[in-house]
Amino acid sequence: MNKKRIAITLGIMCIVLAYAISVQLNTITNAISSAGKTETENKLRDQVLRAKEEYDRKYAELETIEKQLEKIRTESTNNNEQSQKNQEELKKINTYLGLTDVVGEGIIITIKDNTEGSMITANNDIIHDADLRDIVNELKNSGAEAISINGQRIVQTSAITCVGSVIQINGEKVGSPFEIKAIGNQNVLLSIDRPGSYLNYMEEYCMIPHEIKKSSEVEIPKYNGVLTTKFLKEQ
Repeated sequence: MNKKRIAITLGIMCIVLAYAISVQLNTITNAISSAGKTETENKLRDQVLRAKEEYDRKYAELETIEKQLEKIRTESTNNNEQSQKNQEELKKINTYLGLTDVVGEGIIITIKDNTEGSMITANNDIIHDADLRDIVNELKNSGAEAISINGQRIVQTSAITCVGSVIQINGEKVGSPFEIKAIGNQNVLLSIDRPGSYLNYMEEYCMIPHEIKKSSEVEIPKYNGVLTTKFLKEQ
């Protein structure tokens, strides 16, 4: 009987112990599971925080870059506007200096040597460099804004000279007939054909004929030489 009780008691104790162990194991498992879950959550939370910090840093960098880019755009726009103004001003200067092809209303004068003269009047029958200079000066006095002779643009430094029996303009040989183009007010420029003008004198006393016609589109080429000065200096 005692053995039976002892066996029963031991069985009960084993059951209780097994139950207690089971409960303990469950508790430990749950604790481990809970701890693992907490650790995972912490890791995820850390990753999220780091990602947010990186995002904030990149966003700040992006804002800085955007401000720099906007500054560059503004400066570039200002530079482009200034560059465009400089280009326009340079173009005007080149036009005034005769360094660009131009077109405008004006007149075209054609003069040629008198081929019907005699040996006695031979010197007066041909056109000289001085004749061309006088005509150019009258055109300038009449307000001509651009002048050319046989395609040679007359600029501030242009030289009309005679080398032997050959006339040179800008160092280039030119000969009769001479086509003189001038851009300006047509009605004012036509005064070059007035009584007492040099053209009138050449025709009446030297028998050198001339022809003048008006044009709304007189084309004058640019000066192809190099503008040089000997005495000008910047102050």
